[in-house]
Amino acid sequence: MAERNCLVANDWICWDYVTSRSQELTDATLEHLWITGASVLIGIALSVPLALLARRGRRWAAPVLGLTTLLYTVPSLAMFSLLLPVFGLSATLVVTGLVLYSLTILVRNVLAGLEAVPAEVKEAARGMGYGPARLLWQVELPLALPALLAGVRIATVSTVALTTVGSIVGKGGLGNLIAPAVNTSFKAQVLTASVLCVLLALAADLLLLGVQRALTPWTRATGRPAASGKGA
Repeated sequence: MAERNCLVANDWICWDYVTSRSQELTDATLEHLWITGASVLIGIALSVPLALLARRGRRWAAPVLGLTTLLYTVPSLAMFSLLLPVFGLSATLVVTGLVLYSLTILVRNVLAGLEAVPAEVKEAARGMGYGPARLLWQVELPLALPALLAGVRIATVSTVALTTVGSIVGKGGLGNLIAPAVNTSFKAQVLTASVLCVLLALAADLLLLGVQRALTPWTRATGRPAASGKGA
C-alpha cells in the first residue's frame, strides 16, 4: 500500500514513479545522450584544426586560446540567448552552445598533446620521408592521444551536466524533467532524473577510460613514463 501511495505522499524514492513514467524517462535519457554525443563529437572535429592553428606561434595561439577561454566564461543563459536569433528554439541551439563550451577543454588538451611529442621523434619521421600531413596523422596525433582523450573525458562529463541547462528552451534531456519538478517540488522526479544524469556521466567516463586504455597501451606499461609524459 505504501508503494502505491508514494506518489501521493511525494516521497523522494518512489518506484511507482519510475514504472509509471518509464517511457518519459527513456525519451529524456535518449535525448540527453544524443545532445551530449553530438556536442562532443563536433567539438573534437573543431578543436583539432584550432589546436593546429594555435601551434603555429603566439600570433595565433593568443587569439585562439583567448577566445575559447572567453566563451567558457559566458553564462549558459546568456549564451543561449545570444544564439537564439540564429537557431531559434531548437536542439541545434543547445548543441551549438555546448560545442562552444567544450572547445576550451578540447583545444588546450589537443595542443598540449601535440606539443608533448618529442622533437627527436618528429625529426626521425621527417628523415624517413614523412611529409607534414603524414607526420601529423601517423606520428603526432597518435602520440597526442593520451592528452586528447583525457580532454574528451573531461569535456564529456562537463557536457552531460551542461545539457540539463537546455531545458530553458525545452531541449535539455533529463533537465526537462528536473527543472519543472523543482518548481513544483515533485521529489521523486527530481531525484530520479538527477540520479540518471549522474549515472550517464559516470558511464560515459568509464567507457571513455576503457577506450583510452585500449588505444594508448604504452601509457600504462609502467607508471613512471606515464607520469613524466603527463608532466610534459
